[in-house]
Amino acid sequence: MFEILPEVGLRLPGSAGTLRFGMDERTARWAVATVADVRDGWVCGARWAFGAQYRGLTLEAYGDTTDRRGWHQDTDGLAGIGIVRDPFALTGPSACPVVLRGIDLFGYPTTEVSDALGESLPPTLRLSIDGSFLTAVSVHAQPVPVEN
Repeated sequence: MFEILPEVGLRLPGSAGTLRFGMDERTARWAVATVADVRDGWVCGARWAFGAQYRGLTLEAYGDTTDRRGWHQDTDGLAGIGIVRDPFALTGPSACPVVLRGIDLFGYPTTEVSDALGESLPPTLRLSIDGSFLTAVSVHAQPVPVEN
């Protein structure tokens, strides 16, 4: 089970530990490597990024970010984490729970998850919907700007 901790980061399955915002790349990769094979990734504005596959989910992490537009503060260390469901497994619950406030975000239809969460989502959290189940969730070290 993954547990989203909006102000902290992401608790990994088993005893792999927690990805904490601000942690360095080496420490973050090591923690994820205890549960999955880590692969290099790329995110615009980030000095490092990586991903890993785990039970039908893709975990993405990036850090040491800079923003030339000035929309965000520059962030040292881990700045963002995302979990995306396999597109071929969107018709039912995910094989691995992804939990926020005790609610399995990928375990129930979107309407049930929305009702359970209410309207007070942390400003650092983004949910993506495509169909009847959530497809992705991301959490950032600081609030994400509202798109106009």
